[in-house]
Amino acid sequence: MMRDAAAGEHPDSGTRGSALAEEAERAHRSRLAWRQQQLRVWDLLQLVTPWLLLTISTAIYFSWVLPASGERFRSEGAVVLGLVAVSVVWVLFGHTLPLRRRTLRPVPAGIFFVGLLALCVTLMTYSDIFLVFTVAGFFHAYLLRPWPLGVFGVLTTSIALNGSAMRVWADPAPDVLAEFFLIVAVQTAAIGVGILLTARSEPEERKREELVERLEAALHENAGLHAQLVAQARESGAQDERQRLAGEIHDTLAQGLAGIITQLQAAERSARMRGETEEHVARALRLARSSLTEARRSVRALAPRELGRARLPDALRTLTERWSQDQGIGAQMEVTGQREPLSPAIEVSLFRVAQESLTNVAKHARASRVGVTLSYTGPEVLLDVRDDGRGFTQGAGTGFGLTSMRQRIRGVGGHVEVQSAPGEGTSVSARVPAIAPGGTGANGEADR
Repeated sequence: MMRDAAAGEHPDSGTRGSALAEEAERAHRSRLAWRQQQLRVWDLLQLVTPWLLLTISTAIYFSWVLPASGERFRSEGAVVLGLVAVSVVWVLFGHTLPLRRRTLRPVPAGIFFVGLLALCVTLMTYSDIFLVFTVAGFFHAYLLRPWPLGVFGVLTTSIALNGSAMRVWADPAPDVLAEFFLIVAVQTAAIGVGILLTARSEPEERKREELVERLEAALHENAGLHAQLVAQARESGAQDERQRLAGEIHDTLAQGLAGIITQLQAAERSARMRGETEEHVARALRLARSSLTEARRSVRALAPRELGRARLPDALRTLTERWSQDQGIGAQMEVTGQREPLSPAIEVSLFRVAQESLTNVAKHARASRVGVTLSYTGPEVLLDVRDDGRGFTQGAGTGFGLTSMRQRIRGVGGHVEVQSAPGEGTSVSARVPAIAPGGTGANGEADR
């Protein structure tokens, strides 16, 4: 009796394959997240730096430099304030918005850089504190393409910065000029090397990005094929076993119960003719009829069938409502997305996860509300069971029920996540591929 069932399960190979696929995908996502974090930090630095340096320079100038100089605000201060306002508009429309929209092009970037440097030089004629704002030119030089323009941008920024700081134009003494050229050369070489290395690594980085995308696509394709094969194997073995069990029940249990009922009915008629009341006969008759009804229900449930429409939402809704009535706990069932027919193995696995999760809530959670959500997202189907109970600490959820739940979902190519914390409730999330009856995707097309 267990031969066909064993043939339909094969949990070891399926579980190992799914676990390896999950581990590889998890490692790949970790690497992608680390790289994206680095890019986000650099992008944020590029966006924020001009504003931060301009704010610092302006604040120090109006709070300290201008009052200490004895100049009136209406003369020099008004001009500086106007230049700062022009700088704000220039940085906003020439730097910040194009970077945020990813529309910055080489020619507009070069025009912005020239205007930025002109504003910095003009502001430095009023106060050396705007040297701080001029440093923004080094950061923007990294955005100039091709890379020689970036190095040239570093050179011009260094000349403007150090020329104003060292008063080279006012006192071009030989020793001052020598020191000036040395500082400019070292500064340009140090920053320019970074621009050169960035430009050289860009083609390799693009190739690496393409390779990562291809590997990710291949990983998802392999996971889908594996899930399809596992689901087909389970469905084929399960259908064979259902058909065999249905035949056995019909030929043995159902026929036997029907005979018992016939005999009991005859005994009942004999007892009535004699005027005797046989309570135990009537009771046996009721039990036999109940068993026959159950046997017929099992035959109908075990008989192989094709899913013409999505039946899982109705089953989950019924399960949730009955559980809520039995336990006296408020429970709500929601379905999102377009309902699609699913493989019987997928539907049974998701139903058992919901059943086990609700059982755990009743036993351990002490919850007042429970939410069950079934989401059809196209290539995947998600089941979430959430409660507002007492929760548990990480590592405590290792009971047989949760382990069996994870193994069942891994067997159909999915995975289960359990999130909980003391006093914050528990969330059980199952994610499985949307494989329709016959091994096709949820959209009705065969997986390639």
